[in-house]
Amino acid sequence: MPARPVALVHGFTSSFEHNWRRTGWVDILADEGRDVIEIDMLGHGRSDKPTDPRAYEHVDELVAAALAPHGLVDAVGFSAGGELLLRLMVRDPGRFGRVVLLGVGDTVFSEKDSAAPLIAALTGDDEPAEITLRVFQRLARGEGNDPEALAAFLGRHVEAVRTEDCAAVTASVLVVLGERDMHPTAGALVAAIPNATLVTLPGVDHFATPGDFGAIDAAIGFLAG
Repeated sequence: MPARPVALVHGFTSSFEHNWRRTGWVDILADEGRDVIEIDMLGHGRSDKPTDPRAYEHVDELVAAALAPHGLVDAVGFSAGGELLLRLMVRDPGRFGRVVLLGVGDTVFSEKDSAAPLIAALTGDDEPAEITLRVFQRLARGEGNDPEALAAFLGRHVEAVRTEDCAAVTASVLVVLGERDMHPTAGALVAAIPNATLVTLPGVDHFATPGDFGAIDAAIGFLAG
């Protein structure tokens, strides 16, 4: 029986190329005999980049539609991409076999803070004093990005995941979180998902996680079953 394809869903301000191809994931998965489903979320990478927040109301559904022709899939998602995969696992549990969530922690259950400071950082001229805002600003102005489109992506409404929602998840899930991630804990997330485990990466921060060898090794081993 052929191995399931693996969908790779990047983080905010990134792309399939930046998060997965340049860091070696695509080649490693190919060596493992896995087909890769390439996804660029709306507003990112090779996807369209509208600047009206209303255009982003169905980002999750667009990713679900890209997965639908492939039947049962495995998946890896980083940060915003991981949160998106969690929402899809809750809505359509039968779609996924094994899922790796990178840089996703217990804050996924919290009410989202206002996106206004980050939107201002993306679209403003001044460099923010706060380090996370500064990193996102630089990424948003990087290769192929449109800061106005990314600000519109942030302005969309996102349905929050509740702890009790995760009981519906049937996939085996690996949560990989850097010790220095801006999301400091993932114990509640792992406890809420019926079949989930946690790997902590010593000394690794949020933005370094997709390229960390420990993250890649843990994920590839987990996907191999």
